[in-house]
Amino acid sequence: MYTKYFGFIEKPFTLTPNPRFIFLSKHHKEAFAHLLYGINNHYGFIELVGEVGTGKTTVLRTLLSQLNEDNYRSALIFNPCLTGVELLRKINHEFGLNAENECANELLDELNRFLLKENARGITVVLVIDEAQNLTPSVLERLRLISNLETEDDKLIQIVLAGQPELSALLALPELRQLNQRIAVRYRLKSLNIGETRAYIRHRMVVAGETGGVMFSGAAIRLVHLFSGGLPRLINNMCDRALLVGYGNEQRRIGAGMVFRALREIVNERKGRKFVWLVASVITLFLLCTCFIMASYSTGTSKTDAATRSTK
Repeated sequence: MYTKYFGFIEKPFTLTPNPRFIFLSKHHKEAFAHLLYGINNHYGFIELVGEVGTGKTTVLRTLLSQLNEDNYRSALIFNPCLTGVELLRKINHEFGLNAENECANELLDELNRFLLKENARGITVVLVIDEAQNLTPSVLERLRLISNLETEDDKLIQIVLAGQPELSALLALPELRQLNQRIAVRYRLKSLNIGETRAYIRHRMVVAGETGGVMFSGAAIRLVHLFSGGLPRLINNMCDRALLVGYGNEQRRIGAGMVFRALREIVNERKGRKFVWLVASVITLFLLCTCFIMASYSTGTSKTDAATRSTK
C-alpha cells in the first residue's frame, strides 16, 4: 500500500524470512562463527539458544547457505513435534534415504551406512533441528544414540540444536545429563542494541529500494528499540505499522508520535487502554530524562564559560 508513496520496490519490514534482507549483527556473526567452528571440528553436538524473534532462523539459514555440497551434506528439521521413530524417519527422508521402515533399529542402520559412506568420501554430515525446545526427553535421548554413530577418531554426524531458552532448561534435566555433557559448543543469541537497531532499519529500507524518500527520526528509532527490546521480528512489526501511519498522514519523516500510534494499533482493543497508559508513562519518563540531561549539560557549559571568563 505505502511502497510506491515512499519509493520502495517492495515492503521493507515483512515478517516472513527473506534471505535478501539478512542483517547480521555482531551477535549473529558470533553465533554463526560458533556453529561453523563446532561443525568443522566435528564436536558432535552444538547448541544455539535465543529468545523468540532474535534471529535464530536467520543464523541457521546463513549457516546452511555456506555449507557447499562438495564438502557437506545438510538437513534441516523445523518444529520437530515427533516421536523417536518419526524423527528417525524424518532424518532419513531429509538425507534421501529409505524412510518407510517402522523399526527404529533398521532406520538407524540405514543412517549409519549412509554416514560411513559420506565419511569415507570426506563429507561432513550436518543435521540442524530448529525449535528443538519442542523435543521430548525421550526423543532427545534418541538423538544421543544417533551421535553414537562414530568411527574410532571421528563423529559421523554433527547435530545443531537450536531453540528458545527452554531448550537449555530441558537439556539440564537429570535424565539428559549424558546428552548435555556432550554439547561442546554453546551460544546464546542476544537482541540488537540501539546502534544495531538503527543500522538494521536502514539496511532493510535500502534493500527494499529506498532512495531517500523516507526516514525515521532518532527519537522514533529509540522508541522502536525500547519497545521491541531489540528483537528483529518486533522491529519489523513496529516499523511496518509506523510506515503505514506515515502514509496515512502523508508524512515521509517517521517521528516518535507515529511510532507511538503504531504501538497502539498493534495491541488489541482489550489490552489497548492499559498499554497506552503504560506507553504514555514510559514516553513521559523518557522525555523528562532527556530534558534533564540537556538542562544539566547546558548548566555545566554555562558554569564552564563563566569560570573561563573569570579566569581571564
